[in-house]
Order: sequence, then C-alpha cells, then structure tokens
Amino acid sequence: MKGTMRVSVLSPKILLIENDPAVSKTIHAALAGKGGGSFDVEWVRQLSDAVVRLRKKGIAAVLLNLSLPDTRGIETFDKLFAATPDVPILILGNGDEALAKEAVGRGAQDYLLPDHFDYSLPRALRNAIERKAVEDALHLEKERAVVTLNSIGDAVLCTDISGNITYLNLVAETMTGWQREEAIGKPLAQVFRIIDGATRKPARDPMEMAVDQDRTVGLTVNCVLIRRDGFESTIEDSAAPIHDRAGLVIGAVIVFHDVSAARAMSLQMTHSSHYDVVTNLPNRLLLNDRITQAIALARRQNRPIAVLFLDLDRFKYINDSLGHVTGDKLLQSVSRRLLTSVRASDTVSRQGGDEFVILLSEITHPEHAATSAKKILLSLNARHAIGGQDLHIDGSIGISVYPEDGEDAETLIKNADTAMYHAKEHGRNNFQFFTAEMNLKAVERQSLEGSLRRALEREEFLLHYQPKVNLHTGAITGVEALIRWQQPERGLVPPAQFVPVAEDCGLIIQIGRWVLREACRQMRAWQDAGLPLLPLAVNVSAVEFRDESFVEGLRAILSETGLEARYLELELTEGVLMEHAESTAAVLQQLKMMGVHLVVDDFGTGYSSLSYLQQFPIDVLKIDQSFVHRITADPNDSPIVSAIIDMGKNLKQRVIAEGIETQVQLAFLQAHHCAEGQGYLFSRPLAAPQFAHLLQMGIPELTVH
Repeated sequence: MKGTMRVSVLSPKILLIENDPAVSKTIHAALAGKGGGSFDVEWVRQLSDAVVRLRKKGIAAVLLNLSLPDTRGIETFDKLFAATPDVPILILGNGDEALAKEAVGRGAQDYLLPDHFDYSLPRALRNAIERKAVEDALHLEKERAVVTLNSIGDAVLCTDISGNITYLNLVAETMTGWQREEAIGKPLAQVFRIIDGATRKPARDPMEMAVDQDRTVGLTVNCVLIRRDGFESTIEDSAAPIHDRAGLVIGAVIVFHDVSAARAMSLQMTHSSHYDVVTNLPNRLLLNDRITQAIALARRQNRPIAVLFLDLDRFKYINDSLGHVTGDKLLQSVSRRLLTSVRASDTVSRQGGDEFVILLSEITHPEHAATSAKKILLSLNARHAIGGQDLHIDGSIGISVYPEDGEDAETLIKNADTAMYHAKEHGRNNFQFFTAEMNLKAVERQSLEGSLRRALEREEFLLHYQPKVNLHTGAITGVEALIRWQQPERGLVPPAQFVPVAEDCGLIIQIGRWVLREACRQMRAWQDAGLPLLPLAVNVSAVEFRDESFVEGLRAILSETGLEARYLELELTEGVLMEHAESTAAVLQQLKMMGVHLVVDDFGTGYSSLSYLQQFPIDVLKIDQSFVHRITADPNDSPIVSAIIDMGKNLKQRVIAEGIETQVQLAFLQAHHCAEGQGYLFSRPLAAPQFAHLLQMGIPELTVH
C-alpha cells in the first residue's frame, strides 16, 4: 500500500518506509508544517516495495523504520543499504536507540526519535541531502584529479607543511618503490631518498627549499633517487609550494622524471670501448644497446625497425692476397660508403671480419629497408682506390624487421644473418628479407606506389563526406571531407593503405592540394545551392603542413574556389603540432589570421604538452575514436574521455568525439556534455550527392536521445 503527498515537481523525493499509518501521518504533517520545507514524500510499508521503488532512481533520501512486516532489526538496514548505498538513509527511532545507533555505525546518516519529528526531521533531511551532494561533488573532483595525475608521464609527490607525504601518483609509486597507502604520513626523506650523484652525499630537501623560499625551485644537479629496493635513477625537475585560500604555505608538490637512460646512452656513446678499432664504427656491444633502445621506442610508437646484415663477397681473397693493411683500408672505405648511404639517425656497426650490421631505426614500412639495401649495394659496387690500386667488391645483405622477425636485438641480428646467407645462395650482390612473405609485401608496396603516381592524372581520387552532429539536438553542425581512391584494378582502396605510401614518396603534397581544392569547391557549390552554411573539415598530413608553400597554397585555393576561410577547419594530429613546436606556432598564427579554424585530431594518442595547447590558437579538440570505442555502460570505464571533455571546456575549446557507433557511447557522451560527434551511428561517409540529400533531410531523430 502506498500514499503520496506531492508539494512540487522540483521538491526532493523522500521515501518513507514505515508500516504504522499513524507514524506516516505524523511524518507527513511534520514535513508539511511550517518550517518543513518542500519535500515530495512517497510512502511504502514493506522493504521489498522500497527496494523496487529505489531501482527506479530519483529518491533523494530514505526514512526507515527498522521494524517492518517483511524484515526486522539491523538486517532491515543492511538489506536496504546494500540495495542503495548512494542514497542517504535516516533511521526512525521506535524506542530502541541502541539499534538505531548501530545502524548509524553501519552507514546510516542519522537517527530521529519520535518526539523530535516536528522540529528536527525537516532539518535532518535537508542536512543529509546537502551533505550527500557535497560528498558526490568532492568525489567527482577527486577522481578527475587522480585520473589526470595518473595519465601524465612525470612522477608527482605531495607533502604537508611538516614534510610528511600526502600523495603519490602511479609514476611516483614506481620510481620510489612505495605504494601510496604505505607512504602517506611518512617523512619525505624516508620515501623520497635523494643524493648528489657526484658526491654521494644527501641532497638538500627540495620541499624545504620550496617552502622556505615560497617559490618553485629546481632539484640538485646530478640528483639521484634511491628507490626503496636500492635501485638508483638520475632524476630532474622541480618542487613548488602549495598555498591555502589565505595564501599561506601548507605543503609542497615535487614533480620529477627519470633521465637515467638518456645520460647512460650519452656516456656509452663517448666511451672508446664501444667502437671498432679499424673503422671507428660502433661495435657489437653498442649496436645491441641501440637496437634495444630502438625496439623500446618502436613498441611505444607502434612502428617497425629493420636490421640489415651485410657480408662483403670475396673479401677474404683481397685480404689474403694484398695483405691486412690493404684489407683494413678497404674496410674503412666500405664504412664511409655505408655511412653516406643511410641517415644520421641510423647506426652502421662492424661485427668483425668482413661483416657489418646496419640498424634502420626510423622506417615506417619494411620496403624502406629494401630501398636502403639497394642504395648500399650500389655504393659498394663503385671502385675503391686503395694504395694506388682500384679494388672492386660487392656484398650480400639479409634483412630482418621488428616485430615480425624478432622482438629483441639478438634475434633480429640472427635472422638477418640467416637471410644474408640466402642472398649469397641467390648469386651474391643482392638482398633478401628473412621471410618470403615480407618480400611479397615489399613488391606489393612498390606496385602500389607505381599505381599511385598515375592516380592523380587519371582522376581516380574522390571525396566522401561525413557529418558532424550536435549530440543533444541531432542537428548537423559540420562536415569532414575524406579521400577515397577508386583504383581500376584494386577497387576502392582505403586511405590507411595508400596515404602512408603517398607521404613516403612525396605525392601527399599534390594529393593534399587536390583534396583541399575539391573540398572547398564542393562546399562553395553547396552554399550557392542554398544548403546550410557549415564548417568544412579537411585533414592535413605532417608532410603537407611542413611544406613551405602550404599557407600560400591554401590562400590561393580559397581565392580560387570562393570559399570564405571561416568555413574551413584544418585537422592536425598531435604529432604534427608537437614536432618543431616553435615553427608550428608561427604557421598556426598565419592560418588563424586568415580566419581558418584549427582542430587537434586524434587527441589523446600523442604526447601533447598542455602548455602548448594553451599557446596554440586551437579551436577544437577531437577525441580519438580508440577512446570512444572503449566506452561501456559503466562511465567509470572511460575516465580519459571525461578528462578530455573537461579539459576542452576549461581551455574554452569545442570537443568533438569521433567514431561513435553505439547508443551506449552516445548516451555516455551526452551525459558528460560533449557538444558534438561523428560516426557510423549517425552516417557513414557519403558521396557528394548523397551528402547533399542528407543536408536537406537531416539526421533521423531516432539516433539522438
């Protein structure tokens, strides 16, 4: 049986769980009387009915009698609390004050005695509801701060004014060896043990310096952190005071990061024992270290590296017949040829005898290794002038690629060595990949590049358009132009297959100009046809953006097509923006002065500096679809998306989520007030005529809630 007294649709809903109608009447009267405030009371007599009602949500607080027809005693509270731990529960005392106090000890907000209902009940309810609201707000703020601090790459450690630990983020836990729960309350010197790397004496307490000077201070030069287990790492960074609202110093925050690897690498590279005596090239030890470092970086960046094993064909004959002095001079000549055949970032190493290993650390596709191998063989074939004689030599090369052919230096070198012997078996003076499958991939890529060079003149490229949508109204707010390649023999080739090839062979600048010109022309045509005036987004690659004629070329395209710059958005990835940040800022300012809007694409997947995000004239942050795809029905599974949305709001930038495919993802983004989005849930990319029709008809209402 249920009774309801409704005061206002905006009033807090109170669920009264009480079997006695007289008590229910008294409580209704207390909440309706003078000073009772505005409450909307729903009354149920049994706990089972209450649980059913609470599942429907919307209850601000619960008034509970522990003696009910279907349950009695402290078990009543335990069952209710388990069903709704987030709703404040106030106990209605029925003479057993000890039982009521026990319920408070188990999580109830308060308990009320019957003779106090008239004057204490309204106040108690208001206090409980307000207290819960404050607790929720504080919890959300704390969670947001924790997610942010745990997402950065630096270690963060906080202390109070007495120098005791109050906080460590995940990186700080790893570097100090202390778990946060263990460290809190401990003296800073016990957890953050630092010494001067040169003198091995204790370094000055950075917290003490920051508090005493009331300013940000740097750590001691050559500062070494001693982890809890004794492991040492060289660190750099700073400490700063923390102030309260009155401006008084109440503690300090120390931010630091490990620079051990960088310093160790620098020392190793200058140590003579790491270089070959004859050629002055890195030896086996230094090569292994460089391959290991390259693998670690390649793993983080999800890209390959290649190892080339070169054996000089018939070198032993020259060495034996002309002597070791001549042989050594020939090795030196070969070394110089190898160094001029690769990039400065690559490593050429002598393994001993007539064997060399080359590390290509910055390739993006396996066939780049094939290109380097061809260049090396051509350079070796030219005559070598040694001691008044013209010597000729060639070589056989085996190629292994990380991660397909090995995930450590030893395996990659061994597999490249194996492939080198296959090259010798194929007639020498050639190269072979470790697997036939990779050879096929290299051939396929070369074929793709040849077709790509003819695609522009044959007009094989076309654009599809995908709408950007207001996630709360369903209105189309913009459009992104996406390139497609209709290849006569291969069919529709997706951008992921040909854009990297176009970037590598230099065609991306011509293709990018075509995309900009065609997209701007189409948008102006839609405007002239009376369709809505929407911003047009176009992706810009790193190669295009770095081209010195990019800005002027864009200006010419806008003039030629008649599209106003304010309708154009350029989407740039974090990697493009952060490479040469100073020159990037200058180009962005030029674009901004033209009136073009700027978008950070795939935000969250790179290594953006927040300070640069504030300095760059960015208009929009676009959440990468990999984060959107991980959204589930539980919003706690998607803290990064929440943090990016909040960050965009704080930076006064629009936030767009890409790759929205499900209603669950849409509901989460709506709940977190993400303004716009795009994805297959609303529309796949469409050809121009179909997209024009979509502009006229709009997005179906059923996809937006």
